[in-house]
Amino acid sequence: MFFFRQKQAPGMSPAEAIEGARDGSVTVIDVREHGEVAMSGKAKGALHIPLMRLRDMADPRHPDFHPDLNSTSRIAIYCASGGRSGAAANTLRQLGYEDVHNIGGFGHWVKAGGAVERG
Repeated sequence: MFFFRQKQAPGMSPAEAIEGARDGSVTVIDVREHGEVAMSGKAKGALHIPLMRLRDMADPRHPDFHPDLNSTSRIAIYCASGGRSGAAANTLRQLGYEDVHNIGGFGHWVKAGGAVERG
């Protein structure tokens, strides 16, 4: 029996995500909960879409679709440690987004020199 995996884009490091966010070539999404973002801030320019809302907000057919999302964009996702962002990447791929990357946790963004904004 053969199992076919969805084609996955090559990996993206937090440093590459930071550079892409700076030059506008990467959309960064923070999938942590509101309380987590309130305590630590978020990556500068990142969209804050909690994981529980991602399926609705990333689906162009849904009334809550986020207008800043595009299925052809390069997307970097992070959470607190990388687990939820992995699930978020899978969700986006199921919705037809192709160039999606789990860059780990917020701490990885900060350690790589990414700017933080508070809210």
